[in-house]
Amino acid sequence: MRRTPLRDFVIGLRGLALAAGISLCAASPGHAQEFERNIMTGGPTGTYIRIGQDMAALGAQCGLTLNVMESAGSLENFVGVRKRRNTQFGIVQSDVLEYLKTFEANDAEIQDAVRGVRIMFPLYNEEVHVLARSGLSGIRDLEGQRVAIGVKDSGTFLTASLILDILQVKDAERLPLNPDQALPKLQAGEIDAFFYVAGAPASLFAKADIDPEKFHLLPITEAPLLATYTETSIPGGTYGFQREGVDLVAVKAVLMTYDYDPNRNAYHRESCTTVSDFSSLVLNNMERLRETGHPKWKSVDLTALPPGWQVGSCVKAGMALDYAPECTKTAQPAPADSNEEYLNLLKQRLKN
Repeated sequence: MRRTPLRDFVIGLRGLALAAGISLCAASPGHAQEFERNIMTGGPTGTYIRIGQDMAALGAQCGLTLNVMESAGSLENFVGVRKRRNTQFGIVQSDVLEYLKTFEANDAEIQDAVRGVRIMFPLYNEEVHVLARSGLSGIRDLEGQRVAIGVKDSGTFLTASLILDILQVKDAERLPLNPDQALPKLQAGEIDAFFYVAGAPASLFAKADIDPEKFHLLPITEAPLLATYTETSIPGGTYGFQREGVDLVAVKAVLMTYDYDPNRNAYHRESCTTVSDFSSLVLNNMERLRETGHPKWKSVDLTALPPGWQVGSCVKAGMALDYAPECTKTAQPAPADSNEEYLNLLKQRLKN
């Protein structure tokens, strides 16, 4: 079996999880006054953490504490849902899921990594940003350049590695730097470009002082990428340094969970209830999320399920029209904006 960035990561994380004794079988709620709930997101300036915070705010209004955990990103989040104690949710890129499915059949390590992991909801498209110095006009110009591709347990790392490999960009020096580290190095002339997979507008770019005469986003329009990625564009003015629109590609962000068995033990029972509660809260508060949450909630399509992945049974329980989280049974219920419409579409998709 040939080595790949994802396989190396899965093997490494699996070893760390086993060494630390972290597993769903061993996990238990312990003696805490409130059952612990966690969502793994991303870095402090990314979109994932904002989505997690929006979900946590919904839970807080309902008396449910959801801890928003920073992480390196998609790869760590996926394995976290599978192995990390009290981690019921994680946000993952769709190309990570596609890559896992591609290698699952013939790789025992990846089979172990995906066992029990389920879809909760598809979310939004994440644009593949490549910020580069002036003089570089496209991805193939990165040949022989110093390119930051993200740390190894991030989704940006996998996406950048795949794009460079698919386009056969040779001799690029691939540096394992996260975007927060890469931006000042690019501005100082220590690197030539860096990848960042994040939903636009990404706060790292929106808040930074980036000279439009020296730096720009590279277009990504190469046909070989369209089998895996979605064509999209970032309008001019989205970022202060990018006056003109730029065509590029995107991946889908997906909220993942685990298929807990409420009959197995108290931990599984509490975790399943948590997944059902937050499924119901998100589904019944989509309009609120679109109005007050991160702008990416406006483009969420809960019916755009990735092929080949199952929706968790605890998720389906929370989607039932008559399901009510414990905290809403005596409180004023939130308006169910398009709940029934979504449910009908979801049920149709789940039958396939």
